[in-house]
Amino acid sequence: MTCRIPTSLALSLPRICLRRLLAALLLLAMLGGGWLPSSVCAQDTASSLTPLAPLSPDGPAPAPTLEELKASVPADMNADMTSFLGGGPERWTSPEGLTSALQIMLLMTVLTMAPAVLLMTTSFVRIVVVFGLLRQALGAQSLPPSQVITSLALFMTLAIMTPVWSDVYTDAIGPYSRREMSLETAWKRAEAPIRSFMSRQIEAAGNSDDVWLFYEYMPEGTPEPESYDDVPLRILLPAYMLSELKVAFLIGFQVYLPFLILDIVVSSITISMGMMMLPPGMISLPLKIMLFVLVDGWTLMVSMLLESFVPYTGGG
Repeated sequence: MTCRIPTSLALSLPRICLRRLLAALLLLAMLGGGWLPSSVCAQDTASSLTPLAPLSPDGPAPAPTLEELKASVPADMNADMTSFLGGGPERWTSPEGLTSALQIMLLMTVLTMAPAVLLMTTSFVRIVVVFGLLRQALGAQSLPPSQVITSLALFMTLAIMTPVWSDVYTDAIGPYSRREMSLETAWKRAEAPIRSFMSRQIEAAGNSDDVWLFYEYMPEGTPEPESYDDVPLRILLPAYMLSELKVAFLIGFQVYLPFLILDIVVSSITISMGMMMLPPGMISLPLKIMLFVLVDGWTLMVSMLLESFVPYTGGG
């Protein structure tokens, strides 16, 4: 014998379950949000709160005055701070005045500017531009890779700039680290070898007009320099970079010319033979590589670039 549930009761069961589910969710929400009446949670609240300290009958304590704050500072600390702030820029930038935190900040600033210094004051610009033009002349757009070209340019820059950087360390960085001179004196001594190197490259390339090109934009009344030592760095640096770009493009044209002639010859032969659909670069690329290897091109390129710089002999 089967027991059948009435139809009306069967239809009302889902509603009853839904109502109970909504009631349970509402109860959980009230518990989580703290909406229960105070009679329910008074016991827990009373046990969790700590009593407040009684207020003073005279009211809150008055704030300390400026004289009291000054008196609370130790005398030696106050004297050191006064002497540090009253010393002016000479005191602030001296080895004794620079704190370790400020020295770290200056070091981070120098490291951040290192790529710009590498580009603006060394032989890196000329070398990397010539290598880039050589890669285009060979017709291999990704060979050698950019990482290889940059690494080779960096090592060549290191070989060329080592005498300059040695003088900078000997004349400026070493004495300053031993607290034998101020920061301003160290900067002037470090600037002299780099200025001498850049001015010699500009003069040897015959690009002294680039210095006057940027000097025209100096404020009116600025005295004309009698030598490169009188040229401000903000003028000498862009003039040096412009001179290096000129020399690099001139060397790149000389490197590009034989490969261009080879491209023209290969293109003329393929057209005369009626091979219109055959790209000339597919034939000229192996011939270019063979020519470059037979003449020992990498040795010639590196030696030519190294000899294109006027060697630094010291003396500022």
